[in-house]
Amino acid sequence: MKPVAPKPAAARRPALGGAFLSGASGRLLPASVPLRYFGAAALFHLAAWLVVLLTAPDWPAWRGGLGWPLAALHLVTLGTLAGSAIGVSLQLLPVATKQVVRWPKLLSAIWWLYVPAVALLAAAMGMARPDWLAAAAAAVIAVLLVFAVMLGLNLRAGGSMAGVVLHGLGAVVALVLVLASAAALVALWIGRPFLDHGAARQLHLAAGVFGFMGLLAFGLSFVLLPMFTLGRVPGDRQQLQAGAAALCAVALAVAAALIPAAALPLRAAALAAGALALGLHLKLMRGILDTAMRKDLGPSGRLMQAGWAGLALALPAGAIALLAGQGTVWGTLFGLIAVAGWLLSFLFGVLQRILPFLASMHAGQKLKRGPTPSALTMERPLLWHAVAHALAVLLLVAGLLLSSPVLVRLAGLAGTLGALAFVVFFAELLRRLARAMTEPAQ
Repeated sequence: MKPVAPKPAAARRPALGGAFLSGASGRLLPASVPLRYFGAAALFHLAAWLVVLLTAPDWPAWRGGLGWPLAALHLVTLGTLAGSAIGVSLQLLPVATKQVVRWPKLLSAIWWLYVPAVALLAAAMGMARPDWLAAAAAAVIAVLLVFAVMLGLNLRAGGSMAGVVLHGLGAVVALVLVLASAAALVALWIGRPFLDHGAARQLHLAAGVFGFMGLLAFGLSFVLLPMFTLGRVPGDRQQLQAGAAALCAVALAVAAALIPAAALPLRAAALAAGALALGLHLKLMRGILDTAMRKDLGPSGRLMQAGWAGLALALPAGAIALLAGQGTVWGTLFGLIAVAGWLLSFLFGVLQRILPFLASMHAGQKLKRGPTPSALTMERPLLWHAVAHALAVLLLVAGLLLSSPVLVRLAGLAGTLGALAFVVFFAELLRRLARAMTEPAQ
């Protein structure tokens, strides 16, 4: 009898973006925990644009150092970006990796330390009070170290999501470097230096914007975009290739900060690796959209696309800054475009989708027929916010390029109106959720 040859193993089909949502309601944090972080992020965003509006004359000549521009920047980076990162990653990763949420009471408790500490930190930067700054920075660093541990534990259990884990672990390492460089900068301001100012500042930018937040944004995109569009998740090999290029770019930028003698070639190599990483990432995002069941994400999708365009513009701005040398406006523009043009645009594109989605899931835990995300969404403020945000970033870039306080003030006004529109959207979301939870079942 002729032996029967075994059938070749079927190739694993790419997963659909919504596949990991099965049973997700049992892996949710209490609704008040992530919503509290997102609410604080929205208010810090409003505060940052108000600072721009009220201190416009300080901006054209600013090249770093204590002052209200630095305060506004950290209201965005720590208050809005990092605050949202805590809420998104520690809620989304347990859902995506199908694991139990760790220490929800601790995550709730540290909010009460983090939010006042960020507010005090920004005030201390604006008023140039190093003593207040040191106390606030110590509290912020402590909270973010706790977050790094919690994120690392979540990622350790996410073995089936190799690309997300690679980006996430890189973000955790980068966060540790950010906190070390922050401590070095604070030590300089209080007169106890242990690291050169230029090295500490460059390390802070590279590890914070491109390492911690950048890698986290890239990695979570492999969960978020397939979930929003119901598209196919890219294969692990493709995710790992894109992640390796991104990690290489961040490592080169960090090395440039720490090795001043080789800074110029290392920064040039970091920009080249960053361009490669962006190209690979966008190719994977295009693949998700090509397989998507939901092609048009409205203002949310356009904000995410604007964020990718912002990163594409930040790279040549970085190259010009490299050629122009230190102390020029191009260095400031490089950071501004990366933070406001890329990360902030992408984040708010995500929040427009993730907030109604999470609220709907929480309502579904207690109601037989919970409200849909669209029923919880007030669309018009989101459109106003998207338009005002784009206008504010463009005006701020123009104001810095032309050294025009008038344009900077207009940027602050547009940004404030956009931030207010987003606060209105968030407040209405909470109102509709509360109403749905208290109405008698039909």
